[in-house]
Amino acid sequence: MVDITSKVSSLRKALAGAILSVSRPETIAAVEGRKVPKGDVFEFSRAAGLLAIKKTSDVIPDCHPLPVEFAAITYRIEGLDIHILVEVHTIYRTGVEVEAMHGAAITALTMYDMLKPLDKGLRISEIRLMEKSGGKSGFAVTSSGSAGTAADSGGSAGSAAAGSAAPAPAARCAVVVCSDTRTPETDGAGKAIVDILSAHGLSSDYSIIPDEIDTIRSKARQLVADDYDLILFTGGTGLGPRDVTPEAIATLIDRPIPGIMEAARAYGQERTPYAMLSRGVAGFIGNALVLTLPGSTRGAEESMHALFPYILHAFNPSTH
Repeated sequence: MVDITSKVSSLRKALAGAILSVSRPETIAAVEGRKVPKGDVFEFSRAAGLLAIKKTSDVIPDCHPLPVEFAAITYRIEGLDIHILVEVHTIYRTGVEVEAMHGAAITALTMYDMLKPLDKGLRISEIRLMEKSGGKSGFAVTSSGSAGTAADSGGSAGSAAAGSAAPAPAARCAVVVCSDTRTPETDGAGKAIVDILSAHGLSSDYSIIPDEIDTIRSKARQLVADDYDLILFTGGTGLGPRDVTPEAIATLIDRPIPGIMEAARAYGQERTPYAMLSRGVAGFIGNALVLTLPGSTRGAEESMHALFPYILHAFNPSTH
């Protein structure tokens, strides 16, 4: 199975459908009149579909077991077609598209089994994902700078289809490694940050400076004056005597955003018991968003996974 431990849990929804077509109007009448010998087709198939949703990972090897927070199965009859709609919600690290489609397929198969003594012309078709929302694709930032979330009003799974999020907005980024000892050859954290930014379509300038309060402050002021949009410092957020990055940056921040590093620490705490000791801060210095991330490669990577692409919503003009 694919490793999903680096993903962030979020509200994820999926809506799937299937169509069972019959060949005789009498079959539809029997279904609607609850006169099928095997029982109530709607209720039996709904129960089977709900069980299928919850058991998806038992029969599809690469599907992760996940908590199903909500599931609903509804029907609509159009002529000789019975349209099946299956909606599934979860708050987890991976989506529920397959669970919804599995539920639709088993619901249709159960109806087929119950109706085959009455109708030899049954057909199942169009088992498909209709809508999905949540996850990184659902919360990507569009090229206009707005969050590209799939709408979830009215209890539906949302209107954004898979893969519909537009590229992230262009932002000038700088990555600054705060260390007395690291060189471009020995640094891992800064390069990891550069790579993750690149994966989100963002290029960045990279530099290494000493762990000195005045040097860090001077670098931050210079980058702000040079109109950088996103400035990421890595290193100096721990408890050592030379860990002074938070002290250097905190006094420059005009608008603190405590939730940014709270999210990063919460994400890290699920993976290591020491994440709570990180003292990183974040906020705006002028028009530049400044983050102070851990200096370890793993800590920097985990912080980036926790924050991106969601943090890019800060560059939506409506949030300023």
